[in-house]
Amino acid sequence: MWPGEVPRLPAIKQNMHCGLSMRSNRAARFAFLALTAFLLAIGWCTVSALAQVSPGPLARAHESLNGVLNCTKCHDLGARGGVQLKCLDCHTEIRDRLVQKLGMHAVWVGSTVTSKDCAKCHSDHNGVDFPLVHWQPSREAMDHRQTGFPLTGKHAPLRCEECHNAQEILPAGRTGIQVKDLNHTYLGLTSACASCHQDEHRGQLGTDCERCHTAEGWKPASGFNHATTKYPLTGAHATVACAKCHPSVADVKLSVADAKPYVKYTGLSFATCTGCHADPHKGAFKGTCESCHNTSNWKQVAQLEGFDHSKTAYPLLGKHSSVACTECHNKGDFKTQVAYATCSDCHADYHTGQFLTRAGGGDCAVCHTVNGFKPSTFGVLEHAASMYPLEGRHAEVKCEQCHVSKGKDTLFKITQTQCIACHEDVHRGQFVAEPYQNRCEQCHTVEEFRPAHFALARHRETRFPLTGAHIAVPCAQCHQEQPSGSITPVQYRFDDRSCTACHNDPHSGQFREQMAARRVDGAAAGCEACHTTVQWKELRGFDHAKTRFPLLGAHRGVACIDCHRPPALETTLEHVDYRAASKQCSGCHNDPHGGQFDSRRDVADCSSCHNVNRWKPADFDHNTRTTFSLQGAHQNVSCEGCHKLTRIVAGQNVLFYKPTPAKCTDCHGNDERFQQRN
Repeated sequence: MWPGEVPRLPAIKQNMHCGLSMRSNRAARFAFLALTAFLLAIGWCTVSALAQVSPGPLARAHESLNGVLNCTKCHDLGARGGVQLKCLDCHTEIRDRLVQKLGMHAVWVGSTVTSKDCAKCHSDHNGVDFPLVHWQPSREAMDHRQTGFPLTGKHAPLRCEECHNAQEILPAGRTGIQVKDLNHTYLGLTSACASCHQDEHRGQLGTDCERCHTAEGWKPASGFNHATTKYPLTGAHATVACAKCHPSVADVKLSVADAKPYVKYTGLSFATCTGCHADPHKGAFKGTCESCHNTSNWKQVAQLEGFDHSKTAYPLLGKHSSVACTECHNKGDFKTQVAYATCSDCHADYHTGQFLTRAGGGDCAVCHTVNGFKPSTFGVLEHAASMYPLEGRHAEVKCEQCHVSKGKDTLFKITQTQCIACHEDVHRGQFVAEPYQNRCEQCHTVEEFRPAHFALARHRETRFPLTGAHIAVPCAQCHQEQPSGSITPVQYRFDDRSCTACHNDPHSGQFREQMAARRVDGAAAGCEACHTTVQWKELRGFDHAKTRFPLLGAHRGVACIDCHRPPALETTLEHVDYRAASKQCSGCHNDPHGGQFDSRRDVADCSSCHNVNRWKPADFDHNTRTTFSLQGAHQNVSCEGCHKLTRIVAGQNVLFYKPTPAKCTDCHGNDERFQQRN
C-alpha cells in the first residue's frame, strides 16, 4: 500500500474481527469507527507531508538524493523568496570553468552565475527518466561556436560521441571531473589538435597545427610557406619533391601497433651545398659553391650568371666582364697567377709613355676606365683636382677647345684662371676695386651669366637686406638697365632706403609720427611700424590693444574694413580715417531691440546683457534685473515663451520685453490651479 493511500473498508473489517473480542457487536462497531478515523487521519497527514517535502521524483543522475533527509543537500533549509539551490557546491568542475570563463556555460551565462541560475536550463523533480540537459533545438543541431570551438571543415559532420568520449580525455583533463563514466561528460577535452589526433610530426614542429593545416583536410598543408623557414627554396630547389630532402624515418618511440614512419623536417643539414650534393671539383676550390654557381642551373658558370670575380684579387669590371674566362685562364687553369698589376700587362701604351712622369706613374685609370678607352673620363670630376675645376657650362666645353690637339705634345696645363682671360667685362670696370677685384664668381656662376646669384646671401651683407616680398622682386626692377636693352652699367647703391622711396603713402600722412621713428642704425622705420615686407595687409607690427579700443572676444576675428570703413564705397583701406572709429556698440551694430532699453539708467551699453564673445545667449539675470524672479519650472521656459509682444520698428519686427503680464492667468488662462494664486 503506497503512502497516503486510504485502505479499503472490507479489509479493515476483517482485520478488526480477527483482533477484537466478539462479545458485543456494539463495542465492535465503535472500535471499527475509531480505527477508521485514526487511519484516515494518518493518511491525510502523510499525503500533506509528502506534498510539502518533494514536488516529484528526482532524475536518474540525482536518484540517490531522493528522501526527506537529503533535501538540504541541494536546497537551503527554510529559504524564502524562491527556491535556493546548491548546484555549484557539488558540480565544482562547472563552477571552476565559469570562474575561468571557459566553455559553453561561460558563454551563455557569464562568470557571475549562481546555483539558482542552473534551474533555468536544468530542472529536476520531473521523474527518474526526465532528461536534465535540454538541447535547443536538439543536441545534433546545437551551435558549437558557443563552446568556443567552432566546428568547421571535417569537424562539422562528426557525431558528438566521436570526440566526447573517455578515450579522447587526456590524464590532465580528467582532473576535477566527478563523473565516473567519462563517456557521459562533455568536459575534459581541449581545443589542441593533439588532444584528439596523433602528432604526425612527433613534436618536431610544435603544437600549433593551424600554421600549416586546416580543418578542411590534413593534406595539402596549404598554410605552409617554405620561404618562412631557415632555408627558402629558390631556383631549381622550388620544383624538387619534398621527399627528396625530407626522408621518412622509423618511429621507435610509439608502440608496435601505432608505430609507422614519419617525415623528418628538422635536424637536416643545409648550411652547405655538399650537405645534399656531391662536390664535382673534389675540393679544388676553398670557397662555397655559390661563388660560381646558382640555384637556377648548375651549368651556368659565368661572371654575369653566378661567379663573383669581385671576390678575387682582380674584380672584373666594365668590358673585362665580357671577356671569356679562357682568354686569361688558358686551358681552364685557375691556379696559375695571371699578371694584372698594370694595364700594360695586357694592353699596349697608346700614349707611348707621355704620362709616365706624371703623378700616378702613368696609371691609365686616371683618364680611362674599363668601360672603354674612349672617350676619356678626365673632363669634369677628374678636372676638379686640377688648378681649374670644370663646373657649370664649362663642363660642356670640349677638351680640344682648350687643349689644342697636337698629338703627344698636346698642352694640358693652362695658367689663366680669371674670367676676363676668356670673357668680356660687361660691367666696364665697375667691380675692379675692392672687395670684388674682377672676381665675377662673387655675383655670377659658371652655370649662366644671368641671373646673378647676388640675391639673398650677398644682399644680406648690404645696407638693405632683402626680406619678405622683396625677395621675389627681380633685380632689374630696382637695378634697371639702359633703355637700349644692351648689358650696360646700372646703379647698385641707393642712399634713400625708406619705403616711400619706392611706394606711395596710402594713409595720406595719418601716421607721420610713427613713420618718423628711426631704426637703430639711424634709418627711418617708416611703414615697418605696422606692416612687414611679407605682405602689406598682414599687420604683424600693429597691436590693437595699445589703442583706445582693444579687440576682445569675437572682435578679434572681424576684418579691419568692417570697422574702419573707407569713404565713397571704396573697397580698400587706403583712404580710411582710422582714428574716427567709434568705441560704442551702436557705432558699428544696429539696435535689435528697437530702442526699448535706451531710457534705462542702469544700462550703460550692450555689455550689461551681452559680451564680446557672442551675442547669444545673453548674460541676463532675470532675478536681479526684473520684478519677476524665475522660480521652479519658469527657469526652463525660453524667453519667447513669455515675451511674445512684437512691434514693427524701422521696418523690422522687434520683440518687446515690456510690458509683460505678471499674473499666472495671463499666461496660463483660467486654469483652476492658478485662480487662488491670483
